[in-house]
Amino acid sequence: MRRLFSSVGSRLPVPAAALTLTLALAGCGGSGAGTTVGSVPSATAGAQAVRAAAPGTAHAGSASPSASAPARLPGLGPRTLAEIPDNARQVLIVTGKGKNSPQSQVVLYQRSDDDGWAVGQTWAAHNALKGWTDHHYAGDLHSPIGVFTLSDAGGLLADPGTKLPYDRSGSFTIGGTGFEGEPLAGSFDYVVAIDYNREPGTSPLDWTRPLGANRGGGIWLHVDHGGPTHGCVSLAPQHMKELLRTLDPALHPVIAMGDRTSLER
Repeated sequence: MRRLFSSVGSRLPVPAAALTLTLALAGCGGSGAGTTVGSVPSATAGAQAVRAAAPGTAHAGSASPSASAPARLPGLGPRTLAEIPDNARQVLIVTGKGKNSPQSQVVLYQRSDDDGWAVGQTWAAHNALKGWTDHHYAGDLHSPIGVFTLSDAGGLLADPGTKLPYDRSGSFTIGGTGFEGEPLAGSFDYVVAIDYNREPGTSPLDWTRPLGANRGGGIWLHVDHGGPTHGCVSLAPQHMKELLRTLDPALHPVIAMGDRTSLER
């Protein structure tokens, strides 16, 4: 039975107003809220460190994988493939344009009945302002390279129909502007927590950080605001909704994210 988190939980150590301010200043989940960032040891918080790569030209389309089924996940090197759990039947691959680039592409793969991989459409995305890192720290303006589980979702708006546990809360409100002067309002209408330095099975707003506060926080998939993030991966609103409707905890979804060169190792 699917859990629904309460909008205001006792886990949060600060008032909602302070949390909202933290989110506004951070531009992603923030070092003061949500999940944490960076490559995480496989034994920590269910996350598994990896590298990944996704092909194709970004364009609009469905997250639901098509009938085509490559025998293996394209663009992933042996080290990355070894880090993807055997039970993962959905793999979201985020491929950065370059190690120092804030632009990336996203593709969802789903294991088919013949053990190949059905491929979805390729979507344009943003990642952190300074690109990617193997060892993220709070405030370094890099997205973490790695493979991480995807366990929990939430947002300012109502659940669009996801099978993931979904926390609808006013604490996902954000204001201010991004790195390129773009408004941040609406960025957290929909989010999926990336299980780096966070406790899976909790709201994306939960502050638990198994690796410590200095390793960052609040690395999410969220709605794109038209510019680089502080560490998250952002997608167009319609693509976030499609992704939420497609991810299925019964298929043990994971995200493999990083620049192409790192993911091919």
